[in-house]
Amino acid sequence: MIRLLLSSALMTCALAIAPSNAEETGVAVFAGGCFWCVESDFDHVKGVTETTSGYIGGKADNPTYKSHVANGDREAVEIKYDPAVVTYAQLLKTFFRTVNPTDDGGQFCDRGHSYTTAVYTLNDEQADQAEAAKAEAEKLLGKNVVTAIEPPARFWPAEDYHQDFYTKSPVRYNYYRRACGRDNEVKSLWGEEANFGLAK
Repeated sequence: MIRLLLSSALMTCALAIAPSNAEETGVAVFAGGCFWCVESDFDHVKGVTETTSGYIGGKADNPTYKSHVANGDREAVEIKYDPAVVTYAQLLKTFFRTVNPTDDGGQFCDRGHSYTTAVYTLNDEQADQAEAAKAEAEKLLGKNVVTAIEPPARFWPAEDYHQDFYTKSPVRYNYYRRACGRDNEVKSLWGEEANFGLAK
């Protein structure tokens, strides 16, 4: 009996000092134009564990693909990641180098507010890092970077058919991405820095 009690006490102590799983998962929210493309890009970043396409920043709850433009939402992607493998600062670097952060009218062939770039920060630390990454991008490009650094906002997952669209409808996705000129414009703007952090 004493041995069982000691064993139980030791297990309780071990559980008490074990790190919380919640602290082991980081979350980032980026708006970078078409969420199909942003989701695809970050699914190819080592350390990213989950991506979800959705809407953010609008004036009413429960936006949909049909309503999000009028509602004032941006298309965005919520990214969950392992901070032991990739840092928030590294994700920011990848984000800026996979978009055109100097375009205030949208992204590539997609125009309008819903396609403009933004970083939705979840706390002061993320906000500081986002501002630093924006300043670095502006210095490297020698151009005004217009990406908005936004405070926390509720993220609304998009409809199921938008999730992992690049794997569900690869022909349609690849045609759209080429026709929209995303990759060519990113390479033209960023040169060797383009697509930093993406697995080849």
